[in-house]
Amino acid sequence: MPDLDSVALFLPRKWDLNPHARVGVTLVRPSAVFRGFSSGAVALWRHVHLATPRSERHLAAMQMLDPQLVLGAYAVGVFPMADHREADSVYWVEPRSRAVMPLDGFHLSRSLRKTIAADRFRVTADVAFGRMIQLCAEPVEGRPDTWINVGIERAFTALHGLGFAHSIECWEGDELVGGLYGLALGRAFFGESMVSRRTDASKVALAWLVARLKAGGFTLLDCQFQTAHLASLGAVEISRTDYVALLSAALDGVVGSAAGSASAAGDFRALDRLAGAAPASAATVSGPVAGHDIVQLLVQTS
Repeated sequence: MPDLDSVALFLPRKWDLNPHARVGVTLVRPSAVFRGFSSGAVALWRHVHLATPRSERHLAAMQMLDPQLVLGAYAVGVFPMADHREADSVYWVEPRSRAVMPLDGFHLSRSLRKTIAADRFRVTADVAFGRMIQLCAEPVEGRPDTWINVGIERAFTALHGLGFAHSIECWEGDELVGGLYGLALGRAFFGESMVSRRTDASKVALAWLVARLKAGGFTLLDCQFQTAHLASLGAVEISRTDYVALLSAALDGVVGSAAGSASAAGDFRALDRLAGAAPASAATVSGPVAGHDIVQLLVQTS
């Protein structure tokens, strides 16, 4: 399990940072994110923005987005985005309405069920995290740029190395044709981005993720913003107040000053052990975990 001791150092005292926001998306000033954080985080911000010469701030901005800061932000419902791939800084976003995927409410259509059961794609977990985040950041038709800049990519790559960030990959032969990546903290999983280079690849990846989270005892799958694509798969939009309540429950006993045993956290590897695919520390493939196993998990309700 990832070490959660350092995460508590960066947890703000208040969950809702912007109670009076009047717009659908709140752009949170970095100083607001730091309110209530440790003196070390405040010192880091001051170093980057006050002590660093303007000519050097591009590099400093990238260095500022360190993994502990990112974990602390997600723990209060705030996440970073950039204006474009080459942006030298990020802004912090707190949606007034949040899209979440109820783990017992995934919409498994007849056609998607057939695709999964037939193992049309080879599905892996954490085998190609770096390639996945880069694929998600590539421009596509209708979206010439991305919110994933170099700073975000570096931060999530570091979080992957620490055991917090994960990816689900879909392969066609040796070609990576779709998947997703996100962040696991406590019993919450924060979906960051998904991509499809073949029909239904992102849907299959999301289905495998939901099954994996159900097997691992997770309670919250955060999808950030609602889209027609996510809605067709069962995602619902809830208020910020309701989201914070779900997030608080998902992190209870795991993160913060009242944190207890790490066993209270969700187990991203539980699916592999249930199927005898691999030890918990190994990168895993669909191996003995087959599409029909995923379908069975998805149609089960708690």
